[in-house]
Amino acid sequence: MGKIVRYITEDGSAFVIAADTTDVVAKAEQIHKTSAVNTAALGRLMTAASMMGDMLKGKDDSITLRINGGGPAGSIIAVSDSGGNVRGYVQNPVVEIPLNSAGKLDVKGTVGTNGFLYVLKDLGMNEPYVGQTEIVSGEIAEDITNYYASSEQTPSVCALGVLVNPDLTVAAAGGFLIQLLPGCPDEIIDKIEYSVSDIEPVTTMLSKDMTADDIAKRALKNIKIDKLDENEIEYRCNCSRERVAAALVSTGRESLEEMADSGENTTVECHFCDKVYTFTPDDIRKLI
Repeated sequence: MGKIVRYITEDGSAFVIAADTTDVVAKAEQIHKTSAVNTAALGRLMTAASMMGDMLKGKDDSITLRINGGGPAGSIIAVSDSGGNVRGYVQNPVVEIPLNSAGKLDVKGTVGTNGFLYVLKDLGMNEPYVGQTEIVSGEIAEDITNYYASSEQTPSVCALGVLVNPDLTVAAAGGFLIQLLPGCPDEIIDKIEYSVSDIEPVTTMLSKDMTADDIAKRALKNIKIDKLDENEIEYRCNCSRERVAAALVSTGRESLEEMADSGENTTVECHFCDKVYTFTPDDIRKLI
């Protein structure tokens, strides 16, 4: 199980969310058999979605992040509920490209920089909120920061990281997100800027056995903070045979009749968990 925590400054002017998503990203790698660079890209987006989902208020609220910068990975999608439980999918799971100039996995190279980050919030209203911003780096953390600044006018600091072992398993994954609330005093802003100016990468902190709580406190060091809550999180897909059946019905009567008359089984595979649902011609006729 992963873990996500939230803290707020004593004066209520800023808050930080920190997450250890190592187990969550490891599960995604096991499901999708992603190459190292795509494990890093998908893991970063899933971690961001988990933290942003944890900020939602309604029990049934959810958030979807989709990024496509024209890179070889194609579209990368992450969906989180309001508890931070998340699932993800990458269009082209296996991409092999050289390391970047710093000798690191080239997330920017697999994501690309010619496209948009889309944010869809389903808050239980008639229409979901949809925001989009141009990709500014392809490294994902900077793109999340830019989204908040451009679409929600909320000054934020986002850090994300995924460390992949030579055998392609996940060694560490997590992140933190700091946001300033309206009226945040300059003194707190200065302390936050100082605190994050020399902070170690998230994966380095996790590799030192720092917990999500430790990372949150380090991100806002020298600032008095109070813990708001914590959640255990997991890779969680909400697909079911009933949901798939409803999706088939939505294709229309004519489409269903063609499936039934073919005499062959209809199979539907979930992109997020790879589970396969099979419907016989008789099953399709019942849907008709």
